[in-house]
Amino acid sequence: MKKLLVLVLLVQFGFGYAQEQFSLAAVEKFQTELNAEYADAKTSPLLPEDFKKFHTLEYYPANEKFFVVAKFIRTENEQPFEMKTSTDRRPVYVKYGEAHFNIDGQDFQLNLYRNIELSKKEQYKDYLFLPFSDLTCGNESYIGGRYIDMKIPKGDTIVIDFNTAYNPYCAYSYKYSCPKVPLENYLKIAIRAGVKKFHD
Repeated sequence: MKKLLVLVLLVQFGFGYAQEQFSLAAVEKFQTELNAEYADAKTSPLLPEDFKKFHTLEYYPANEKFFVVAKFIRTENEQPFEMKTSTDRRPVYVKYGEAHFNIDGQDFQLNLYRNIELSKKEQYKDYLFLPFSDLTCGNESYIGGRYIDMKIPKGDTIVIDFNTAYNPYCAYSYKYSCPKVPLENYLKIAIRAGVKKFHD
């Protein structure tokens, strides 16, 4: 009985631990699915002239360094605000929490946001929005910053895999309205992970 209990605990620990481990397969899956979205005329944000010659987005090599387990701090009693976008549209967000983490010995913080209207839909009720910019923006990556899709964590940690960072649709077409990265989410480090810029 004791052996069985130990085995069950090991399996449970291993499963939970695996959720906070870097996975090359998960990064490759993200890239494959994103490429498929952009290669499909029904879902692609690309302009017609770009779509015709599209083969794949350009990605940084998957890098475990940019997979971080951050301390999550829920921010209570935050007031909703209108987030600036690339157009006159002003979607209403609320700061949901903060992610505190370390890369190369440096401490960083990013704010996570929740879209008020989107959160009313069942499929997005636990969705969090993480926009950020870094020292690669405007050179190797899109000048306007990048996004990561997140889920509300169940505990006091949250995984941020910068290898799954993607460009706003505005990086591909002027037709879209994209949230601008808040100034507080600027990272003074080069995040060489995720999608690179599309045009030179």
